[in-house]
Amino acid sequence: MESTQKRLLVVDDEQDILEFLQVILEEEGYSVVTTDKGEYLEKLKNGGLPHLILLDVLLSGKDGREIAKQLKSREDTKHIPIIMFSAHPSAEETARRAGADDFLAKPFDIDVLLDKIARYF
Repeated sequence: MESTQKRLLVVDDEQDILEFLQVILEEEGYSVVTTDKGEYLEKLKNGGLPHLILLDVLLSGKDGREIAKQLKSREDTKHIPIIMFSAHPSAEETARRAGADDFLAKPFDIDVLLDKIARYF
């Protein structure tokens, strides 16, 4: 693999979704890290930062919108595009207010997701 491979971080508390997205995105040539812990984002350091983050709005024990706000307020992570997703279509407005660059309602069409990701590269 070439070193220009784009790194994606997928954060969701549903293991099935993480596994599904990892397989699909890796088939598309992305380097994928998945986590069901919002706290993982707080440990990101320069050099290991993803090029894009897919972030669920509702995580167990944590609100994805709060994570997005934190990331967009930090100098080292504010440039990273965040695509948030939720089974609650009404979450789009609050996700965008929190700093999400894009939004997808679950269940989503994988081609729509891939198009949204490709827009940022």
